[in-house]
Amino acid sequence: MPVRSNIVGIDSPEALEKALRAAYYLADDGIATASYLSLALGKPLLLEGAPGVGKTEAAKAIAAVLGRKLIRLQCYEGIDAAAALYEWNYPRQMLAIRQAGEESIDIYGESFLIERPMLAALRAPDATVLLIDEIDRADQEFEAFLLEFLSDFQISIPERGTIRAAEHPVVVLTSNRTRDLHEALRRRCVYHWIDYPNAEREARIVMMRASSVAEATARAVVAAVGRLRREPLSKAPGIAEAVDWAEAATLLNKGGARWPDAFKRSIGVALKDEEDLHFISPRLDAIIAEAAA
Repeated sequence: MPVRSNIVGIDSPEALEKALRAAYYLADDGIATASYLSLALGKPLLLEGAPGVGKTEAAKAIAAVLGRKLIRLQCYEGIDAAAALYEWNYPRQMLAIRQAGEESIDIYGESFLIERPMLAALRAPDATVLLIDEIDRADQEFEAFLLEFLSDFQISIPERGTIRAAEHPVVVLTSNRTRDLHEALRRRCVYHWIDYPNAEREARIVMMRASSVAEATARAVVAAVGRLRREPLSKAPGIAEAVDWAEAATLLNKGGARWPDAFKRSIGVALKDEEDLHFISPRLDAIIAEAAA
């Protein structure tokens, strides 16, 4: 197995953690180590965790650190190889045939090929990071197809032959664990589970991402969000919602709203489900007051 001990000047998990921080992603030792090993070993990185813990943001930060373009493949139920790999531009092929008349024409040339995310990553492995987002939403047939791709990093286009990556592309997969992934897929990856950060680190994230938010506001929001996550909500607020809530409450406060009323009036950026809002409404004042104390 080829090992790349130095990736764009990054020769340790600690160096990668520092680089990610410069890209406005506050990584703990676990995710920094898993990400470094993924890059060094040339293996895909599989990040699992609840929605909103920063899995997609981690991929964006890795791409920023490497100075590469992020190519995102959003998975969904029923996704197939055509949506992930390539398609032929059928209308353009038909038009070319009509225009060619009696002349011969190669309708499988480059100009007729519609490049999808996985093919794009194969053809430019040194300039891209492929994010396969929410793989657990795809069905098992697509997951089986993905196994072959992650094993050899090559695809076969019947009309053009085999396309093989010149080097292992950087691939990040995310999963919300709505279903179990196949063991064979896990074996091909460096794995890391991302949990919600502790209150101290989440407050630092809020202040890093929302520079106009005061430390006291960030800590109050983090405390309130922590309480909300312990409630039986259909959609618990993630880190992005904590950042948005802190920014929104600060904006209202600057416009004249008093604390803690600014927190309460901006709750819609933290909770985005009508049933959740109705459920938490009777206790929202107490939660905010306790968090702001």
